[in-house]
Amino acid sequence: HGISKDDNTLEIPSIPNPFPELCCSPFASVLSASLLPKATSRKKQVIKVYSEDDTSRTLEVPSDITARDVCQLLILKNHYIDDHSWTLFEQLTHTGLGRAIEDHELVMEVQSNWVMEEENKLYFRKNYAKYEFFKNPLSFFPDRMISFPSETNAAVSHSGILQMFLSSSTYPEIHGYLHAKEQGKKSWKKLYFLLRRSGLYFSTKGTSKEPRHLQFFCEFSNSDMYMSLTGKKISGAPTNYGFCFKPNKSGGTRDLKQLCADDEQSRTCWMTAVRLLKYGMQLYQNYMQPYQGRSVCSPLNVTPMRSISENSLVAMDFSGNRSRVIENPTEALSVAVEEGLAWRRRGCLRLNSHGSPIAMSSMAIHRSQSWFHHKISREEAQRLILQHGLVDGVFLVRDSQSNPKTFVLSLSHGLKIKHFQIVPLEDDGKLFYTLDDGHTRFTDLIQLVEFYQLNKGVLPCKLKHYCARIAL
Repeated sequence: HGISKDDNTLEIPSIPNPFPELCCSPFASVLSASLLPKATSRKKQVIKVYSEDDTSRTLEVPSDITARDVCQLLILKNHYIDDHSWTLFEQLTHTGLGRAIEDHELVMEVQSNWVMEEENKLYFRKNYAKYEFFKNPLSFFPDRMISFPSETNAAVSHSGILQMFLSSSTYPEIHGYLHAKEQGKKSWKKLYFLLRRSGLYFSTKGTSKEPRHLQFFCEFSNSDMYMSLTGKKISGAPTNYGFCFKPNKSGGTRDLKQLCADDEQSRTCWMTAVRLLKYGMQLYQNYMQPYQGRSVCSPLNVTPMRSISENSLVAMDFSGNRSRVIENPTEALSVAVEEGLAWRRRGCLRLNSHGSPIAMSSMAIHRSQSWFHHKISREEAQRLILQHGLVDGVFLVRDSQSNPKTFVLSLSHGLKIKHFQIVPLEDDGKLFYTLDDGHTRFTDLIQLVEFYQLNKGVLPCKLKHYCARIAL
């Protein structure tokens, strides 16, 4: 029945799908472009996406593709693990501005706002802070910057803050001082700002919130918010914590509404509140999408489930005459670390049997690790961590610029980036590495990183997410 008599061409019969429940994959919208016959009528566009090491990949995509779908396509093509933190970034090279494109945004619409002569770029990287405020809103909205409607009780719960932002009837008010760049001038002025549903305002009289003293600054529906990627030296701003609003279809710096906060916590609070007010429930839906269809999740309190296979794994001890299950989680962790070290020692011995010197294998073994960045500056390390999101535990290890024989662990904690020196110690002819003046010693940097991923030790928090320069 599948061959037509007129032209001997094969006709594909319409077969009902026997497994409709398997068709809710997040990849469906990406794969449909190439798999479904009806999708061939969709208009195609070519986009170029860069990675952190400036390698790029050109993709032919449907003209209505979202940022999330572009990320899913790159995850599939490059066989990356999808941990829901992959993000598409827009970087405006000429003005030194950048922003994370929201998962639901249409990529072609973003590019349509670009000015032809500017060399703007799309970047594919991880952003661990993308939806962090849904998990821990209290750290994003400090008491000094937020006030609630008078009818609200004084104490607002963990999820209550977010419920207010997502509700159309009530809203919290964000307020505080910001530096604003005066239009058409190089000077900046410190003003008291208020963020309300209708837009951003500043007070013409100190901290007065009276309507007659409030002057409109900008609204968000027809503009996008960007973070300043250049420091205050280049931008001429009073601090390093700049952000701005750029009207759609606008080029250059003339129409930018530029602002500057006094610290990272303040900038993060303002930018998070604007995102919530602009996109509302859409942001929450973006956050929830990877968990849809899972029964173990409650609104505004989502923790990714462990897979069934992961839950069924147990730690075993085969060292005695009979094998036993290791019940104690602390013992299981130490066994896992010991296994890793034994595996690495065997790896080093294999290297040596091929003629590589012992010193080289233990000293340079970290070079192959994704978290290690060779010869990057302190400023570059800070920029990389900031781009990956200022979530507690985001880290990288790099060479020290001031002392060639030492290394530095750069770590995000409490919306600040801290740097810890890793010092080499020689004891009885053996080389060790330490973060705490020799109290805890490690034979190589991999062992050190693995230890602090499991134990906080002298650090303010455990190492959680590493910054990597992935190649596309």
